[in-house]
Amino acid sequence: MILVAIAAGGLVTGLVLSWQAARYAHLVWSAATLAVLASLLLQVFSALRRGDAGLDIVAALSMSAAIAFGEPLAGNVVGLMYAGGQLLESFAEGRARREMTALMGRISHFAMRHGPSGLEKVAISQIRPGDRLLIRQGEVLPVDGIVSGDGAALDMAALTGEPLPQPAPPGTEALSGSTCVGAAFDLVANRTAAESTYAGIVRLVEAAQASKAPMVRMADRFAMGFLVLTLVIAGGAWYFSEDPIRALAVLVVATPCPLILAVPVAIISGMSKAAGIGVLVKNGGMLEMLGRVQTAVLDKTGTLTHGQAAVVDIRTVSSFTAEAVLGAAASLDQASGHVVAAALIRAAAERGLSLSKPESVREVPGTGIEGYVEGRRIVVGGSGFVQRVSGCEDPHDLITPEMRSSMTVAVAIDGALAGMIVLKDQVRADALSVLADLRTAGIRRLVLASGDRTEIAHVVGNALGMDAVLGDLTPEAKVDAVRKETGNGPVMMVGDGVNDAPALAAADIGVAMGARGTASSSEAAGVVLLVDELAPFAKAIAIARRSRRIALQSVSVGLTLSIVAMIAAACGYLQPVEGAILQEAIDVAVILNALRALR
Repeated sequence: MILVAIAAGGLVTGLVLSWQAARYAHLVWSAATLAVLASLLLQVFSALRRGDAGLDIVAALSMSAAIAFGEPLAGNVVGLMYAGGQLLESFAEGRARREMTALMGRISHFAMRHGPSGLEKVAISQIRPGDRLLIRQGEVLPVDGIVSGDGAALDMAALTGEPLPQPAPPGTEALSGSTCVGAAFDLVANRTAAESTYAGIVRLVEAAQASKAPMVRMADRFAMGFLVLTLVIAGGAWYFSEDPIRALAVLVVATPCPLILAVPVAIISGMSKAAGIGVLVKNGGMLEMLGRVQTAVLDKTGTLTHGQAAVVDIRTVSSFTAEAVLGAAASLDQASGHVVAAALIRAAAERGLSLSKPESVREVPGTGIEGYVEGRRIVVGGSGFVQRVSGCEDPHDLITPEMRSSMTVAVAIDGALAGMIVLKDQVRADALSVLADLRTAGIRRLVLASGDRTEIAHVVGNALGMDAVLGDLTPEAKVDAVRKETGNGPVMMVGDGVNDAPALAAADIGVAMGARGTASSSEAAGVVLLVDELAPFAKAIAIARRSRRIALQSVSVGLTLSIVAMIAAACGYLQPVEGAILQEAIDVAVILNALRALR
């Protein structure tokens, strides 16, 4: 802003003085030009020390030549246009980053907690799992927790981009960063503020904005060639015409060039747009790579599936009903911390079954559990365990061929086989449509890479129409699978767990599912889906491809116009001042075009 004011003030003052005292006008124009030139030279030297030879050199040469050849007005115009271009770029970047910076402004600092003497206002750092909080209408949830009471209505737009409020029934988990838009409700915290979803998102945003790694820009591939071309045309114009002013005009019309303005604006606009739908891209190089991906390698558990078992069928024996079998198993499993036990209890709650208190419980970790419920002896677990402990008939007789790719839990009641509960890690409802959208977006090859059993992986992969299915993979084998796919073009790996982190790092670009997933996967990935949903994923790729296409379009059109103008200046059809004004018009046009990536 200061440089723009100096350059504009010098230009206007010099124009006023030129009516009466041309000599002083030249001094004012020269002083204004030198002020901008001094700042520019500091940037150039700093860039050269980092090994970057950018197009700012052309701007420095044109201003220096303008003063040396006695054309201070042209130099002042170039200085004004250059400073104005930098200010315009800064404004455009600020506008493009608004979705990312908006995330930072939603952090809660205090919460209302139910205490022994009533409600108390506490800092969120004091909240511990198990604390009961009052969330009032309009407040942002400070921590992750379980909705208590009559349920809640939440605005999830900051996390998912979903514009409509979402109902949160009692017993469901509500994520920090969402906003209460209905009546006040109680939230039972299940994580501290530092461990909650929104805190993880904020940390990722801060890391992305504070990263010192240089943005990998397509402009870098053109900059040196354009610099050489500019110097050749300028030198040729001077040599053949013997007029240094023509060389100056060429330098002026090549300054500052759309390459150093339009590309970062388009890329940052794409990053902002992706953040608005719940996808954090850590830097511009990652967005550009996301737009070039040809192959997607996807983990199964937690990525294409929900990552938790769900009851899909209950096979019963003789007079036992499905409700009786599930109710007995879930009642006993209240004494277990196994993930299958949690699935059975959840299924019983969904069916409205009331559970009884288990007694005299004995559990063999990872194998089964036995005990008494309302005086009846219940045994739940693997087929071998249930048959051996209860003395019932062989549960394997109930297993059908289609059940072999699922998890099964046998249940015996009072020494008799009661039934078999079938559980599956169900495929996400939107998985098929999202994969179709990925193909539409330009992904040519989809590969399922899972650490689960090969037969289970094939059931999921075949149902989703994957091009290749790999099962029984160790973390090292996932890395090898990613590397083998690199022959088909840039490879993207999508996963969510600790075992996925090495493959995420090995891929050209890694995508982590959910900011509250494992820290290792989020750190290794270049892109993080802020919620555990697939829907924003395909949209982000479409945004990346569009942003990259707009950036390339801005570069090609801007370079073409600049080269045409340089040739015109070399032939004497453009004077230095005219060239500077024309180049600024080109710069404004390509920046406005780059901002289309925000739409």
